[in-house]
Amino acid sequence: MRSWIKMLSDLTSRPHVRQIRKVPPLPVDSELGKPLSPKLMQTILGQSTDVIFREFSLRGKEEIPCTLVAVDGLIDKLLLDTFILRVLMVDFAGQKELEQMTVANALATVFKFLAPAIELKIINKTGDAVDTILSGDAVLFFGETAEALVVGARGWANRGVTEPETEAVVRGPREGFSETLRTSTSLLRRKIKHPSLRMHSLKIGELTKTDIVVTYIEGLAKPDIVQEVMRRLQRIKIDGILESAYIEEMIEDVPYTPFPQVRHTERPDVLAAGLLEGKVGILVDGTPIALMVPAVFIQFMQVSEDYYEKAVIVVLVRFIRYLGVFVALLAPSIYIAVATFHQEIIPTTLALGIAAGRSGVPVTALLEALLMTFALEIIQEAGLRLPKPIGQTIGIVGAIVIGDAAVKASLVSPQMVIIVALTAIATYSIPYYDLAIAMRLIRFPLMILAGTFGFFGIGIGLYGLLIHLLSMRSFGHPYFSPVAPLRIRTLLQDTFVRAPWWAMKRRPQISDVDEPRGGGE
Repeated sequence: MRSWIKMLSDLTSRPHVRQIRKVPPLPVDSELGKPLSPKLMQTILGQSTDVIFREFSLRGKEEIPCTLVAVDGLIDKLLLDTFILRVLMVDFAGQKELEQMTVANALATVFKFLAPAIELKIINKTGDAVDTILSGDAVLFFGETAEALVVGARGWANRGVTEPETEAVVRGPREGFSETLRTSTSLLRRKIKHPSLRMHSLKIGELTKTDIVVTYIEGLAKPDIVQEVMRRLQRIKIDGILESAYIEEMIEDVPYTPFPQVRHTERPDVLAAGLLEGKVGILVDGTPIALMVPAVFIQFMQVSEDYYEKAVIVVLVRFIRYLGVFVALLAPSIYIAVATFHQEIIPTTLALGIAAGRSGVPVTALLEALLMTFALEIIQEAGLRLPKPIGQTIGIVGAIVIGDAAVKASLVSPQMVIIVALTAIATYSIPYYDLAIAMRLIRFPLMILAGTFGFFGIGIGLYGLLIHLLSMRSFGHPYFSPVAPLRIRTLLQDTFVRAPWWAMKRRPQISDVDEPRGGGE
């Protein structure tokens, strides 16, 4: 019984007390505490065929054996050949300063001569040497000395800077983050050229040692939020981080909710805009998806293009999006309630048309809607997972064929096909994919409540949904802000509408940034 209680407690715990699985002791762990030497590196990494051990000798006052250790595929071979091997084995020959070099002073001498040409660092721990080699740098050993030289020579293949497919825009930058962490940080630096932009690095993952960068603008981001982000990240104990979704799920406030609590983006301009509002960004090596906290519901209905178009155009576009949310969430439920309980509220002609369409359907409106919605979800999932050309064909042809056949077979009514199709189209108008999935999920309990209690059931569902949204927080910030708590200036400035840039004198009151009134004329 205690084990069951403990399991339930773990599943419902908050981020600051969640227990993440730990890695069991591994055989190599005992080797990491031994003195640093190339022989030990051979013992630890020598079983891997992609690890290179390049041995050569330097001629000084005595012969100095050297070993260069690196991982093939993670290093820039041309850089190593040009600035390390060629310099040490060819260019150093005949240098008078090197004639007195011995094993004892070889590292200091080489460091002095190579420092102007390449990134170098001295280490004296086996664990640091292993992490450095597996991260893509090379380590140079001089004999059996307890110190080694780290050579910055990372140079693996990367995808480069391309346009994000999931956040395409008509007007705006076409560049997106890359899987290479330093490429992503450089793109962000290009957007914000100010010394107050801070980037703090840490590693998460006992086995993957994934590089994480926490970025914010000092003076705009609240210190409490920055400290809370760092604290939650540092408490993560897990064997590996392969994508930023791992981080997102471990640091969110409410684990069991369909609504996203951490905003993610592939666009440097979106992250830069968030940092300018006082938010904190999280960049993860190996994925182009960056995280941004705190996040509120309103921001998941906004896109970067809202700030590149005229304000009057944005008002119309945002109205269409919120109308799409209403239709995607409530259209099937309202149809079920009207067809089952409230026929008197619609015109007689329409009521007779609905009745005629449902005359041969053998199931209730609720079961009819559930069947059609489940069929739609299956088609959407199939179209998403199949190869792109086939997926598009399955999505279009499958929906048309199944819908037409179901109507002819009197399994569903024509009105239900229209409602489900309209609901699917409205779902696509939601700009944030995670929020669209949340709306698709919440649609089902609302349909069941509508089929059971009519409009009263829909009211109960919406009331419970509103209570849930009002009770949520993202890193201590109210999730439904600026609607609740009500902040008039932000509500009128950049929520359902967007004021012109010349009228936004102050930043939105999302992160409670204390700043003087400003703005250009």
